[in-house]
Amino acid sequence: MEKVLQCAMDIGEQMLICGGEVHRVEDSVKRICLACGAKRVDPFIITSCMIVTVTDTEGSSYTQTRRITSMGANNEMLHNLNQLSRRICALGHIPDDYEKAFDNVSNSKKYPTYVLALANMLMAGVFTLFFLGTLTESLISVIVGGVIFLVSFLIDKTHLNNIFSKYISALAATAFAVAALRLGLVTSIDKIIIGCIMLLIPGSGLTNGLRDLFTGDSIAGLLRSIEAVLCALAIAAGYFSAIFILGGLGA
Repeated sequence: MEKVLQCAMDIGEQMLICGGEVHRVEDSVKRICLACGAKRVDPFIITSCMIVTVTDTEGSSYTQTRRITSMGANNEMLHNLNQLSRRICALGHIPDDYEKAFDNVSNSKKYPTYVLALANMLMAGVFTLFFLGTLTESLISVIVGGVIFLVSFLIDKTHLNNIFSKYISALAATAFAVAALRLGLVTSIDKIIIGCIMLLIPGSGLTNGLRDLFTGDSIAGLLRSIEAVLCALAIAAGYFSAIFILGGLGA
């Protein structure tokens, strides 16, 4: 049973890191343990911590705790982890090749950095066009989107707070947009800022927070929602800080 709990915690931890909602993680951990012979499973999971106690048929209890220090969004890995948990539940035991299967999922090939950078640049440009920006403004947004990705990438390497990363990224994006305005490349930066800030909006965090609230996970839902609101405030603060430092939008 201790091995079963270890496997369930490994899968649940990776699910949280991939951006899975708390209800999904708790349900997966509980199903794995019950399918493998546990009599009772008591999971307590929030976005930053996992505490799970399992009781076997003989009355012995086992508890493990995990500290979650990073979160992101990786739907493909989340899907593969779900598939692995369903396979364990169908078998009713931990398969012999579990460690290999789990390592394959955890170390699955990620998109190259240049592909992510190009995707961010393209999204910034498309969002600017979507909000009725001109072609020139869209091209400027493509450049600013690359700046946002570069700043976020460098900050992530230092393992600083996500809220601070949003603040610096918004500040850098606004500074480059104002520079384009003062160079006479565009006459307004509204559409540029709106299109580029869409890259920073914590949409998945807010969505998962509301979903956790609706499923009864009040603490986890509040934590995710508060973090999303703080990220939004950090984006706004980065914009106003850049405008203040640069002395406004005037040429």
